[in-house]
Amino acid sequence: MHEALGSWHMGRVFYAYRSHPWHGRVLSQEVMASWLDLNQAQLSRIESGKPPQDLAKLMRWAHSLRIPADLLWFKLPENEERTATVVVARSLDEQPAVIPETPQAGGLLPVVINGRAVLVPVDAETIAASGLGSLVGSSVDMSATQAAERDPMSPFNRRDFLKSGVAAVALPGLGLDELQHVASALDDAHRYLDGPVVDYFRRVLNKAKRDDGELGPKKTLPVMLGLLGAVEDHARDVKPSVRRELLAIGADGAEFAGWLYRDIQQPQAAVFWYDRAMEWAQEADNAAMQGYVLLKKSQMAYDERDALRMLTLAQAAGNDRWHLPARVRAEVTQQEALGRAMLGDSLDVVREQLADAEALLTNAADDEPDALGAYFTGHTRLVRDAITYTEAGKPGLAADLFSDVLNAGALSHRDTGFFNARRASALALSGEPDEAAKIGKASAAVAREVRSERTVRVLGEVLLTLDRWRSRPAVREFREALTA
Repeated sequence: MHEALGSWHMGRVFYAYRSHPWHGRVLSQEVMASWLDLNQAQLSRIESGKPPQDLAKLMRWAHSLRIPADLLWFKLPENEERTATVVVARSLDEQPAVIPETPQAGGLLPVVINGRAVLVPVDAETIAASGLGSLVGSSVDMSATQAAERDPMSPFNRRDFLKSGVAAVALPGLGLDELQHVASALDDAHRYLDGPVVDYFRRVLNKAKRDDGELGPKKTLPVMLGLLGAVEDHARDVKPSVRRELLAIGADGAEFAGWLYRDIQQPQAAVFWYDRAMEWAQEADNAAMQGYVLLKKSQMAYDERDALRMLTLAQAAGNDRWHLPARVRAEVTQQEALGRAMLGDSLDVVREQLADAEALLTNAADDEPDALGAYFTGHTRLVRDAITYTEAGKPGLAADLFSDVLNAGALSHRDTGFFNARRASALALSGEPDEAAKIGKASAAVAREVRSERTVRVLGEVLLTLDRWRSRPAVREFREALTA
C-alpha cells in the first residue's frame, strides 16, 4: 500500500487495496466500485489508465477509503466531524454550549469526554427530555444513509459508524447524565461499558426492529451498522463479565442486519452477518440464537430456490439442543413443511406438518414484544401457510388465505407490500390475470416506498407468469408501474 501511495496513482492504490492479504481474498472490482460510487468498467479504466488528476474526485475517493491524510500526495479539507460539530464545553461537568447540525428528527449529540467530543445517537424525544431543544438546529445529516449504501463488510465502513452518522433512535427519558455515561463507554469501554450501556444498546436494537416494518431497510440499516460497529470495536475492551452480554446483543443485531440485507437483495452481505451472528451467539453461549440463525439461513435458501438445503437447515434448526421457545419451534416446523412442499411430498404430509406448527403456536406463551420470534403471530403463520400451498400446487387456496389476512390489516406496511406480491403470484398461477396485476401494482408502490428489493424480485416473477396476458390493459399498467 505504501508503494502504491508513493506512486501518486489512485488506480494503483485501488488495486493494492483490493488485493491486500488483510481481506483474506481479492475483492472484486464490482464491490470496490460500489464503495466509490463508480461502476466496474470505470474502476477498471482508473486502475489501468493514466493517473487521475481531478482533485475533487481524489479527495472523495480518499475519504471513502479512510486513507490517512499524511499518506496522501494532496491535501484533504478539514475533518468533516470537526467542521460540522462545535462543542464549547471543557469538562464533564459542563453542558455543551453549542450543538449545531443536529436534526430535529434525531441525530448525533456531541458529549465532551476527557476534553473531546463523542457523538451519541439520540432523537427529538431524547433531546426534549434532556432540556436541549433550544440548542438543536434543524438541518439533516445524510451521511448515515449514504454510508449504509456502501458495502458493510469494508472495515472502513464498519468501524466508524457511530462517529460518522448513525441515524436517530428514540430513547425517551434519556437524560444528559445518561448520555454522558454512554459517551464515556464509547471512549473508554473497559472502564465505563457496563450493564446500563448494554441496556442502551438493547433499546437501540429493539426500536430498529419495530421501525423496520414501516420505514424499510434503507432507513434502518444505518442504525444497525452503527450498533454493530460499536459492539465489534468495544467487545475486546470490556470487562469479561460484560463481554458475553454485549456479544449476545451483537448476535441478535447481526441476525437482524442479515435480514435487512436479504430485503435489499444483497445476499453476500446477508451471509456475512448471519455468520457473524452465529459466531457471537456461540461465544455468548446463546443456544436459542444459534438455532434461530439456522432457521434464517433456511429462509434465505428459499429466496434462492434451494429446496433441499432449505429443508435440511430447517431440520437442523429444529434440533432439541437449541432449546427454542415454542413460537420459534412453530416457525421452524412450518419452514420444514414449506421445504417438503417444494420437494414434492404429498399434500397430506404438508398439511399435517402445518397443523403441527399451528398447535405449537396456539400453545405458545404470550411473549414480550421484543422476545425471540415474537413477530410470528397467527396472521404471519397464515400468510406463510399460503406460500406453502402455492408451492404445493394449490394457488387458489393460497390466494384465498392471502386475501383473508391482508384484508384484516394486521401486517406492517412493508410486509403488506411483500405478501401482496405473493398474493399476486398465487392469483396469476390461478389464472386471474387482472386481479393479479391490480394487486401487483399496489405492491410495487409499497416496494418502491420502503425500497424492498425482495418484493420487487417476487413481482418480477409475477410479471413473467402474466406474460401470456401481456396485452391486457391491467397487465400493461402493472408492467409500467414495476419498471417505472
